Amino acid sequence: MNNIPNINVGIVAVSRDCFPMSLSNRRREAVVSSYREKGLEIYECPITIENEKDMLKALADVKAANCNALVVYLGNFGPESSETLLAKNFDGPVMFAAAAEETTSILADERGDAYCGMLNASYNLKLRNIRAYIPEYPVGTPTEVATMIEDFLPIARTIIGLQNLKIISFGPRPQDFLACNAPIKALYSLGVEIEENSELDLFASFNDHANDPRIPDVIKDMEEELGTGNNMPGILPKLAQYELTLLDWAEAHKGCKEFVVFANKCWPSFQTQFGFVPCYVNSRFASKGMPVSCEVDIYGALSEYLGVCVSEDSVTLLDINNTVPADMYDASIKGKFDYKPTDTFMGFHCGNTPSKKLSSCSMKNQKIMARSLEPNQEPNITRGTLEGDIAPGEITFFRLQSTADTVLRAYVAEGEVLPVPTQSFGSIGVFAIPEMKRFYRHVLVEKNYPHHGAVAFGHFGKAIFEVFKYFDVADIEFNRPASMMYPTENPFYR
Repeated sequence: MNNIPNINVGIVAVSRDCFPMSLSNRRREAVVSSYREKGLEIYECPITIENEKDMLKALADVKAANCNALVVYLGNFGPESSETLLAKNFDGPVMFAAAAEETTSILADERGDAYCGMLNASYNLKLRNIRAYIPEYPVGTPTEVATMIEDFLPIARTIIGLQNLKIISFGPRPQDFLACNAPIKALYSLGVEIEENSELDLFASFNDHANDPRIPDVIKDMEEELGTGNNMPGILPKLAQYELTLLDWAEAHKGCKEFVVFANKCWPSFQTQFGFVPCYVNSRFASKGMPVSCEVDIYGALSEYLGVCVSEDSVTLLDINNTVPADMYDASIKGKFDYKPTDTFMGFHCGNTPSKKLSSCSMKNQKIMARSLEPNQEPNITRGTLEGDIAPGEITFFRLQSTADTVLRAYVAEGEVLPVPTQSFGSIGVFAIPEMKRFYRHVLVEKNYPHHGAVAFGHFGKAIFEVFKYFDVADIEFNRPASMMYPTENPFYR
């Protein structure tokens, strides 16, 4: 993954001048030791902050050490102004954590009172309008604080990634896809840049890549990836040409940003003009950590990238697509998994999921488009999908979205892909999310979310939820357990 930040985290201890600095130093050293026992590295700033002059020295020190994420550690009560000014002036995400008292023996003379100091720190952060990450319970032993720092890494990586991201789009959204249409204004509050282009720009660049000398090497790589699933080798030259087009565009147009994702038009005129469907190329970009969302879904691309940063792995974008038939549920799920029929559904897209996330894969044509574009004939311009059942395992379904009035809202739900053959087409899987029926009605439908959801392969709800909180997303929903009602849920219906 070369499209996400590398995190170099540092830790700075702070000390209120009426408390012994040695207490903060000793506790900081214990945290660093516990963190390194995990096999992780952290820069330990030797300067403990008591005042603003110390703050400037510590700031210069962590910058010289190339830290791009920082832990402000309250080894004792801490100097509220200096510690929050450090967060204000540090160019990167900052986490605040505090020390728990170790033993009864220290209470008489070396009590740190960091439990109290964290309250003042949070108050001052708010007064100064400073964003900082504060763990769910930010006070702990050295081992517990070390775990907090480890949990901070994916959050810091995502914050830096979004603030250095450019979303490149091609083409207006397809007709009747208003669901994927959202104002771009909210992107700027996240630090995300966007470049919107015409399909003609993409087509012209694609034509300029005809006979590109790199095409044979890309074809060879595709052949190796597809293996026995290379059912339509004749389409690979065009797909390779398209892949190089996007890679070159990303490099030439990233501008002042470091990372790039795409939100591209992929139908209906794409097939007739380009002569293929781009799904397989999109899947390969997802494998590189540079997602290409379907149907110019800008917030879908943003959500996918967020998932890449959190998981350090490939993600996909799927339609929350169709119900699981009763006979499939009875034959393959009932009595084998602890899910009701309404907890299950199928997630689908034409063929954009990375091959390594499929149980098996093969090159196919887009069956739905072929009905209208190539009826009753051998597929030609609809070739290019990567089809296969999504591999079973844990997943997180999530999305960050702007409302029509440019307010950010989000959802996140953990579940799994079941080891159930789909007997269908496309990149598709049988998904199970506890209480999906209620989540579908009272979040997805009621709050006007589009049908696209980002899928991370693993349970990452904790980190994703914290990222949403960091960016002040006020409305963050999740699949509530049966014991917890949604505000608009009818108690008599249940």
